[in-house]
Amino acid sequence: MVFTGAVALTLAAAWAAQHALQAAHYGGPAGSRLAAVWTITFALLMLQTVMYHLERTRRLTPRIKRQLDALHVAILMPTYNEDPGYLRLGLQSFIDQSRRPDSVHVVDDGSTNTDYAEVRAWWHVAAATAGIATSWQRVPNAGKRHAQAHGVRKSSDADIYVTVDSDSCLAPNAIEQALVPFARPRVQSVAGIVISTNHRANLLARITDLWFLTGQLVDRSALSAMGSVLVNSGPLAAYRADVVRDNLDSYLNETFMGRPVMFSDDSLLTLYALLRGQTVQQPSAVVFTAMPEKTGHLLRMYLRWMRGSTIRSIWRMRYLPLNRWAYWAHLLRWFQVALSTTVLVWLLVVEPAAYGNYPPASFLVVPFLIGWAQGLRYLGIIRSDERLRSRILTWLLMPLAVVWAWTVLRFMRWYGVATCAKTGWGTRQNGAEVSLGGGSGGGADAEAPLAKLLDPLSETTIEMRIPRRTTA
Repeated sequence: MVFTGAVALTLAAAWAAQHALQAAHYGGPAGSRLAAVWTITFALLMLQTVMYHLERTRRLTPRIKRQLDALHVAILMPTYNEDPGYLRLGLQSFIDQSRRPDSVHVVDDGSTNTDYAEVRAWWHVAAATAGIATSWQRVPNAGKRHAQAHGVRKSSDADIYVTVDSDSCLAPNAIEQALVPFARPRVQSVAGIVISTNHRANLLARITDLWFLTGQLVDRSALSAMGSVLVNSGPLAAYRADVVRDNLDSYLNETFMGRPVMFSDDSLLTLYALLRGQTVQQPSAVVFTAMPEKTGHLLRMYLRWMRGSTIRSIWRMRYLPLNRWAYWAHLLRWFQVALSTTVLVWLLVVEPAAYGNYPPASFLVVPFLIGWAQGLRYLGIIRSDERLRSRILTWLLMPLAVVWAWTVLRFMRWYGVATCAKTGWGTRQNGAEVSLGGGSGGGADAEAPLAKLLDPLSETTIEMRIPRRTTA
């Protein structure tokens, strides 16, 4: 049903695009050029649509399970000024896994607002009871990469490293599902699907969840079908251990224009994996994470992503071989960004100012139709803590997400390109910006409503607290 709806709305978008061009009355050479541009854009859209429908979730068979159970899986969890409630929620989710990790390594990267004493004491007892080997280190602040490296050194016998953020809460079978693609020897890394924990906190959180989740199920799914995911998810990604260990020195000492790079760690690890083989996404490996609830927080995070994306693009251009789809996919992405920005400015600014040609109102419908068509993938994620009508309401907000992306986020993208030499982290310097309810150790649980989240594949549930308030 979702696939049929996507096809129908995509065809409707094509009709609307043709109607918009005919109604514009540009004429002459300019009209021909615009028609060519729109044809290219539509061809790229259809190519992406076909590719993301080719993505398939690899299934866990008894033979694959026996093979994967023999692997030592180590979780690396760096934390810095994290809300204790979110930290404990994430640690609890490790214990609740259908395939528990063999070891968990928490590294407090010199947090300034808490020492996590209560959470640490609880975790050591809980991990021992669950049979999970663990370490908890507090080290001088040196950044996320160095914190991860401390965990790597504590687990030199690991076969798979699972990287998570300190506000990550794994679905009950997330680790089990993230391991499945490793049954293929060529697969070097696996990206999970990131879902917002606090998606109903406010309008910004809803739009952010809609836009980011749709992006994973459209753009990244298309790349995954070719074994060429460019950026794994920070809240949940898995790597063959040699990918991390063999590149650890390069990972810790990356510089750009003579400055150490403090961000874009996930994309660099993904690049290392790409140079060795395939990088894929496993749609059934789900993680919940805290999305920004304030505009300033979101823009700082997005700006950091765009600066990192610019630096990483230079490395991909330099190191990825020309015979890999990932190289051309990376170039195609930047071509699409440049083309859409140029066309948007030309139609909305240059044509009206220089030639007196104004695009018809129907032209504005096209991006929304495309957005709604792709957003149907968002409705394919079933959450037992949310009614279908609430998810449809979020889906209907796609025009706001499109406008937000075409204006504010587009400006932030190009600003990030222009300022990519600023390689500092830029967030959480004064503490966590999203809280599960305040307090330490998990005592805040009583302040947050309980929700049961259903995994539609395994029919298992995880109980978790949904955050309702933020801190400065």
